[in-house]
Amino acid sequence: MGQQFSRDPYAVYAKLRERGPVHHVRMPEGADCWLVVGYDEVRATLNDARLSKHWDNASDTLGLPAVAAGPHMLVSDHAQHTRLRKLVAKQFTPKRVEAMVPLVQRTTDDLLDAMLRSPDRRADLVEALSFPLPMSVICELLGVPGLDREAFRHWSSTTIGSAPPAEKSKAAQEVAVYLADLVAAKRQSPGDDLMSDLIRTTDEDGDRLSPDELIGMAWLLLVAGHETTVNLISNGVLALLNHPDQLAALRADPGLLDNAVEEMLRYDGPVETSTYRFTTEPMEIGGTLVPGGGELVLVALADADRDPARFDDSHRFDIRRDARGHVAFGHGIHYCLGAPLARLEGRIAVRSLLERCPDLALDTHPDALTWREGLLMRGPYRLPVRF
Repeated sequence: MGQQFSRDPYAVYAKLRERGPVHHVRMPEGADCWLVVGYDEVRATLNDARLSKHWDNASDTLGLPAVAAGPHMLVSDHAQHTRLRKLVAKQFTPKRVEAMVPLVQRTTDDLLDAMLRSPDRRADLVEALSFPLPMSVICELLGVPGLDREAFRHWSSTTIGSAPPAEKSKAAQEVAVYLADLVAAKRQSPGDDLMSDLIRTTDEDGDRLSPDELIGMAWLLLVAGHETTVNLISNGVLALLNHPDQLAALRADPGLLDNAVEEMLRYDGPVETSTYRFTTEPMEIGGTLVPGGGELVLVALADADRDPARFDDSHRFDIRRDARGHVAFGHGIHYCLGAPLARLEGRIAVRSLLERCPDLALDTHPDALTWREGLLMRGPYRLPVRF
């Protein structure tokens, strides 16, 4: 289906949902998987302990490479996941996120200053704001301002996109070497930042992150810390520009901003399907028997949030809607730890953009946008705007 599906996967998911909640399909990468659609089935599957996130439980027949640069929460189960999340959560606190407000606002202002200097009053919002803002913030949070951002962007997009398995493995190996050097340098010269604190942190029983786990955590925080927020900002602004009545309502009442961000997450969230899960035993999902032995299960977050059984008039973008309960950040023990930071960046970016650009408009036809391929991340490669 290519770009047609990437542009609007929701129609395809809706047709599948009408036939049932579970479907045996082939991914763009060539692997077969069991795709789960529908709000209730998605939430139940996300919270099912019989499904493993650990690549050791994946069937060899899938032909998919493990692309993590080291052990982290999204490739671990049960006790290991609880242990890793506890160690990271000790440092990734609401207080630390709240303290990021001045940095996020200052970075946003600087990026918009540069964008507004464009002589033809045009820009690609992805390059001008959506990408550099979260990347700058997560680098500052981790204490790695010297990160080679273009190289990391390439590694990140390769490993989580629809690149061939060999390219994904090569990128994962390269980023592991890069992050090992980065963690070693931070260990030598610690600072007042999250990575230094993760190196120092210990639990009550003396437990701490191993060198490989630190690399895995750096990888997870850098990728999850920027990829999702890039698409939250891009998809959210695009939804506003495509719905002038909603954009006008938000301009007239900025108090709607928090709710608008939640509706952006529900309507066209940054993550289309959850990260991989593997069966550890035969199991029934939505009335369908899925074999054990490491079968791949994909959970369609995007479809759950467009399920009319959960959200009335679900295909309508409505910033006044009660969007609570959406699964854009997942559900269960793997719920996104960085959700508060993503929401903060989304609110500041959208508010500042609308304040600085009162006549912001899309500078191309929506059908001309090229969307990221693959089933994990959802967002346009470019978002041309004029102002």
